[in-house]
Amino acid sequence: MNEMSRRNDLGAVIAADRAHVWHHLSQHKPYETADPRVIVDGKGLRVWDATGREFLDAVSGGVWTVNVGYGRTRIADAVRDQLVRMNFFAGSAGTVPGAVYAEMLIDKMPGMSRVYYSNSGSEANEKAYKMVRQIAHRRHGGRKWKILFRERDYHGTTIAALASGGQPERAAQYGPFPDGFVPVPHCLDYRAQWDGPDYGRRAADAIEEVILREGPDTVGAIVLEPITAGGGVIVPPEGYWPRVQEICRKYEVLLHIDEVVCGLGRTGAWFGYQHFGVEPDIVTMAKGVASGYAAISCTVTTEAVFEMFKDDAADPLGYFRDISTFGGCTAGPAAAIENMRIIEEENLLENARAMGVRLGAALRALQERHAVVGDVRGRGLFWGVELVADRASRDPLPEAVVRDVVAAVLARGVMIGMTNRSLPGFNNTLCLSPALIATPEDIDAIAHAIDGALAEVCAAG
Repeated sequence: MNEMSRRNDLGAVIAADRAHVWHHLSQHKPYETADPRVIVDGKGLRVWDATGREFLDAVSGGVWTVNVGYGRTRIADAVRDQLVRMNFFAGSAGTVPGAVYAEMLIDKMPGMSRVYYSNSGSEANEKAYKMVRQIAHRRHGGRKWKILFRERDYHGTTIAALASGGQPERAAQYGPFPDGFVPVPHCLDYRAQWDGPDYGRRAADAIEEVILREGPDTVGAIVLEPITAGGGVIVPPEGYWPRVQEICRKYEVLLHIDEVVCGLGRTGAWFGYQHFGVEPDIVTMAKGVASGYAAISCTVTTEAVFEMFKDDAADPLGYFRDISTFGGCTAGPAAAIENMRIIEEENLLENARAMGVRLGAALRALQERHAVVGDVRGRGLFWGVELVADRASRDPLPEAVVRDVVAAVLARGVMIGMTNRSLPGFNNTLCLSPALIATPEDIDAIAHAIDGALAEVCAAG
């Protein structure tokens, strides 16, 4: 069978997948007796698998990535045209799309100045950690080398990224990990760790307590998601972010915000941190930067951070001695340019806000009808539904039952996500992140499918 015939024979494709592809986040034992799902087409919010079945994708490619939807010819054309002209050159030199997109991006990020390209969110965060460590050596005698991270947050799959992640099950069996990554408590008020008013400020005060315990002269940075994603879609309580900013400035701790999920419109703003009035030193991003049409990530810094790597040109170790091979690919910024233009031209930030209001209202209506819905939280087109076995005690619904709910939603033609093997005993939150092009009809279809699934699986009234 020639290659073209093989590509058109989906049975052969499924067989090849089953025989040779190692899927992400997957136990493969079931594939010995059942076919893996192979996605073959996408348009708008819909995808079709190799059996011809249609699904409404409410998780933007499974991992909150395809922000502008499937089938965007203009992005594909822009990538093709750029690749024919100049596909790659190492990041030690510039390229046209790299320069153009950097300027466009910085225009959306007041206070930020410099863009470092790489190819994944994990790598973007690794670059930031290396910057912090090099600054510690160059400016602080090697002392301010520790990097704080928050429980429940996630920053990638590399060893250092897992060391800085607050999801124990994701890190299990991958140690030992590098030293110097220190956890701070999470800020989910639904599962409050402290009593009393002003919970947001109290949760942020816990960061200061860790800094004082470790020694302010040892802490160089803190990395936080603006809204926790895979750890349960957690919007920090009021008062949290201003206090975090105050603490960072007080102790000269660089504020690194991980926008890999929230960035490029997911929350109804260009970046999640922009809802809270904070001024980061470092911002990382990936997924929605090009909506999955090409691999790209960015580590963005202030000019003050950048200047620390050029203040002594005579020092042979005085610059950021790092490279990302595929950060030199031009497909990423070429796709990102068109992605940003689409968001602007189609007013997708406004749509994310409006459809987010509709989705939030629909999910809260489900909370009224189903006792198993303990909490609903989110911003823009980024929502979590925490499921509980008992509302009074807030005992989490068992992970296996939550998986049954997700499967029942899928049986109704809608793909949603859940906290997955991340937090022992607390993988009980449904995760929703439809593309920013979602319509009222899409939102209603998502809510209707979840409604039916909860009634079926949980026998809710």
